[in-house]
Amino acid sequence: MNGEKQNKRVFKYNMSFYYQSTIIYFVAFILYLVIRGKFVEGSFKLITKDPIIYFFAIIVFVSVVTLLYNLYKNRHLEITSGGLAFINRFGERKFGFEDMIGVKISRRKRSSLRLVRIKLKNRKRPLVIRPYDYENENELLENLMEIKKRIESNV
Repeated sequence: MNGEKQNKRVFKYNMSFYYQSTIIYFVAFILYLVIRGKFVEGSFKLITKDPIIYFFAIIVFVSVVTLLYNLYKNRHLEITSGGLAFINRFGERKFGFEDMIGVKISRRKRSSLRLVRIKLKNRKRPLVIRPYDYENENELLENLMEIKKRIESNV
């Protein structure tokens, strides 16, 4: 158990897209409010009958809810000495190295678009991992390449 803790590598789900989109939508919403508002005698009056304001508000609200939901889910990928585990707040799915038949890593010029397909014994469709969806994607790719070498040497 103690040796497994040392070999466990955790890759958290990358939330930067959700942060960036929420900030951009919020800034666009505020800019639109400032542009559409009226400055009358030193005070600011907001026009509330504009449907675009409500549309922007709905987009910002949905974006914030999606961000909070994904933060709550707390998704991450663990690579241990025994296999892979996809973990979130609601449960986990483990795949042992003995269940893996093969690993294919796509060769793209841009590493951010690479896909890793893992063929499993008990599934028809391969398990697809997008390394750019996780923090430390280069380290994750290196670990997946090590797994590929390990599986190929066992076959």
